[in-house]
Amino acid sequence: MRTAYSVETVRAAERELMARLPEGALMLRAAAGLSAACADLLGRVYGSRVVLLVGSGDNGGDALYAGARLARRGAGVTAVLLSPERAHAGGLAALRRAGGSVAGVDGAEGLIERADLVVDGIVGIGGKGGLRSEAVPLARAADRARAAVVAVDLPSGVDAGTGEVRGAAVRADLTVTFGTHKPGLLVDPAREYAGSVRLVDIGLELPDGGAELEALQHADVAALLPLPAPESDKYRRGVVGIAAGSARYPGAAVLAVAGSLRGGAGAVRYVGPAADAVIARFPETLVSDQGPRRAGRVQAWVVGPGAGDDADTVAEVLRADVPVLVDADGLRLAPQKAVRERSAPTLMTPHAGEAAALLGVSREEVEGARLGAARELAARYGATVLLKGSTTLVADARSGAAVRVNATGTGWLATAGSGDVLSGLSGSLLAAGLPARDAGSVGAYLHGLAGRLAADGAPVGAHDVAEAIPAAWRDVRRQ
Repeated sequence: MRTAYSVETVRAAERELMARLPEGALMLRAAAGLSAACADLLGRVYGSRVVLLVGSGDNGGDALYAGARLARRGAGVTAVLLSPERAHAGGLAALRRAGGSVAGVDGAEGLIERADLVVDGIVGIGGKGGLRSEAVPLARAADRARAAVVAVDLPSGVDAGTGEVRGAAVRADLTVTFGTHKPGLLVDPAREYAGSVRLVDIGLELPDGGAELEALQHADVAALLPLPAPESDKYRRGVVGIAAGSARYPGAAVLAVAGSLRGGAGAVRYVGPAADAVIARFPETLVSDQGPRRAGRVQAWVVGPGAGDDADTVAEVLRADVPVLVDADGLRLAPQKAVRERSAPTLMTPHAGEAAALLGVSREEVEGARLGAARELAARYGATVLLKGSTTLVADARSGAAVRVNATGTGWLATAGSGDVLSGLSGSLLAAGLPARDAGSVGAYLHGLAGRLAADGAPVGAHDVAEAIPAAWRDVRRQ
């Protein structure tokens, strides 16, 4: 599992480690990993032109020491000092001893334009609110240049703790981060600025269970997948109820059922006005016209996709004493008080626009502060919240629980009905007995992977994604 820790936790771990090491040893460890990553990216170090963008903090020191290593291997290294009087003295001396040169901000854009590699050491993990005015032209020059851009620990101008980008920031091709991932490297919009991320182990000892974010990997998902035992029947595997669709949106019901069936449910019960369309596509579905309360035994409900204004059905499902996934129209129709008063788990699955409506803010505010929005929704509703997007977040209402982040998705999943498939898939995992946080996390992981497998670089429809879920499941289990 990939984990990310808060800035405060990282700094505390660094202080503890530095107290046990000779002075400057920790920075030299970081610089060694940074220079190795730069060398790998350059391919041929000798004769290459490297520009270091050096601020006043430790990231600038890391860049200077790494630049010294590259200079000793024959690279032409120039350090552009944004605050010459506050540059790291030891790193600056090391660079000069290795044959590197120093320049001021004036004329730096020309150096960047001719560089093969630009190293961003402007701001450290404590930076807030975007780049300062003197650094903005340098970041823009790096973005225009043909040079590869490597960020030290994280791109300057992004918020390490939240993933927010409130102003100009460096766009990196590669971010070399030290000790642990920082939340901003895993959450959009900051993640888009980080490029590929390479983690360098510098010996930090981080607290168990203290992570801010978790990102499941194949092995983690494989360990959570509900597998049938020899004595399993459809009830032991989980029966999921789907209350979805309307005369206007029958396809939402069909796609939610598809996600549930491909997601491992032992059986699917459908309640709603789209029964004919559901049965025509999936004759194994159990249908009922008696409403959710009389539909028969289920271990979890999915309510809301394509439901229109059917508030009565949403209210009836929310009264059920089983886990409930609320999506799409159901989010609008589910009163906050009714969700908070539920005794069984609730998983809400909004996209940014729906989350904005529930929070009473603009969509842009949610997209700019996705981590905060997911946590706020979870706290308000006392529910687990799966905030959909290019990086899907799963936030639990429990205080201190790490937010799960999923990056298996693809832009091809931005297609009508894709969310309905995800709802059915995650609902089937709820019915199989997974806690809401795991059901949402595993569902998002498989859904994203299925989207990649189905698309293979070309447009797909939501039904294609549903059909690719078994392939995603097999891919995860093969690891």
